Formats: sequence, structure tokens, C-alpha cells
Amino acid sequence: MPERYFQDAIPNNYCWGCGNLNQHGLHIKSRWTGEEAVCSWLPDPSHMAGPKHILNGGIIATLIDCHAVCSAIADAYRRADRALGAAPELWYATANLNVSYLKPTPIDRPLEVRARVTEVGAKKTVLSCSLVSAGEVRARAEVVAVRVPEAWRNSAAS
Repeated sequence: MPERYFQDAIPNNYCWGCGNLNQHGLHIKSRWTGEEAVCSWLPDPSHMAGPKHILNGGIIATLIDCHAVCSAIADAYRRADRALGAAPELWYATANLNVSYLKPTPIDRPLEVRARVTEVGAKKTVLSCSLVSAGEVRARAEVVAVRVPEAWRNSAAS
């Protein structure tokens, strides 16, 4: 049986970038390819920066952020030898996102976001990420994802 996309297995996810329950979101889809998590995604014209042919930097940061956090969640389930999304839920949030924009990213072609777990602690996962388009790395990032309690997800005020 093929592995599901991370986002399809994470319950109650309304995030604009990675939530499959947000009708207006980016709807990224991530999966394992060996020890690396990979997300393939196609921008649309509404994702442009100032120039119409370049992807907006905020969208790039969101793609990296959401892919990395979902990868941290998937990694935590994998390390616990549990099915992704099984109760009790494991949930992570961004503690730090450091993006370096290397080259403009074209808006008219598919791109890939790749993430590799580089450090794991009791409550923290660090991931090294890259965004690739047209065969070139366009952005690199380090993301620190931290484990958050269930109350964090269900609280109206955090």
C-alpha cells in the first residue's frame, strides 16, 4: 500500500499552507523519499511577486515552513513506530525559520521543497530544507520545529 501524503494523515489541519481542510490554502503534499521528505508543488499566477514571472518570497517561506513542520510531525510518528495521525496526536509548530533566497523562483513551472532532519531532541526537531525549480536551488532554509501540547491546538487564545 503506498504511503499517504503527510497532510492527508494529519487530523484537523486548517493551516493555510499545509492544511487539507483549508479551502483557500496552498494544499501542499509531502511524502518520504528515503530519508528525505519531498513536496512537489505548482505555483499559479496569484502567487507572483512584484514581477509577474517570479514567485513571491512569502509563499516560498510558507512552502518551506509548512513542509518542514509536517516533515517533523511525520518523523516523530516514524520514530515512535506509529501510524501518522494516530491518537494521541503528535503536533509541532515553528520555533525558528531562517530562509536564504539564492535566486528568483520562476512562477510558471513546478518546484520541489526538500527537507532532511538534521537534529532530534525530546521536544525539538531541526530540518535542513531547499527549494528547487528548473533544476536549481532557489532557496535554502533551516527550520526548528518544536513539539506542542494538544491544548495548544485546541485553545482559542495561546
